[in-house]
Amino acid sequence: MSIRPVKRIVQAQPTMEGAGVHLHRAFGFGETSETDPFLLFDDFRNDVPRQYQAGFPWHPHRGIETITYVLAGNVEHADSLGNRGTLGAGDVQWMTAGSGIVHHEMPQGDSNGRMHGFQLWANLPSSLKMTAPRYQDVQSEAIAEIIDDDGTTVRVICGEFWGKRGPVDGIAADPCYLDVFVPAGRTKSLPVDAYRSTFAYIFEGTGTFRHASNPMGVLTERTAGNDDDLVRDMSGNRSLVLFDSGDEVVVRAGEQGLRFLLVSGAPIKEPVAWYGPIVMNTQAELQVAMRELQAGTFIKH
Repeated sequence: MSIRPVKRIVQAQPTMEGAGVHLHRAFGFGETSETDPFLLFDDFRNDVPRQYQAGFPWHPHRGIETITYVLAGNVEHADSLGNRGTLGAGDVQWMTAGSGIVHHEMPQGDSNGRMHGFQLWANLPSSLKMTAPRYQDVQSEAIAEIIDDDGTTVRVICGEFWGKRGPVDGIAADPCYLDVFVPAGRTKSLPVDAYRSTFAYIFEGTGTFRHASNPMGVLTERTAGNDDDLVRDMSGNRSLVLFDSGDEVVVRAGEQGLRFLLVSGAPIKEPVAWYGPIVMNTQAELQVAMRELQAGTFIKH
């Protein structure tokens, strides 16, 4: 076994999307070689309803797959093909946009006003860009959960891990998407495919990965009297860890334990041309998509 050294650690940055949804972006709309086949990762955890309730009104997707994982609250969705539903706490939606859909997503907080979750975009190879759209809505109870002897807990959303297979299947990048919790003070070795791009995203607790220092937290705003003070949160929250090559990831949890997503996928190694959630291989293909949107011929299936 060869341990994957940490290439670098970056912090998710605050941004706004949709009709004014406040979220944090770990990567997206930039160079894709480090994360190929993944294009974008957003952390939309928020406890202030007015900062997320405007949601994501009707917008088009083509050429990608979007993976939405909800931790708290719910997300109502509907699309131009007639699909409609609600994602609740622990649920996952894996949407293959393929040749194109137009949809909207409207987040609603729980009884405490919390709307917590993540969205990941995975690229489609050129041969599947115009495939028929498909949804896989997975309820929380259908997701396999493994509890190891030392208390390490892994939810297997997609792919195979420790003899369990996640409920999402038939995905082009053949990814492995895990929600991992390592108890305080424990050191854990987690196998990964040596030929896949791999990243971890820390969202609770503290810890270190082999060859890495403690992940630094992001700057967060806290109100003190009439002033807004910038305070550095040292929890490791919202840290993206990018790994180099190897076939295992080694992590040691801090005093609070450590919870993170561990995601890997087979690189597509094709050119990327994108305009928001329309992702093709060339600018010419993007121009075709935009003309089709204007002409009302965007939806193919």
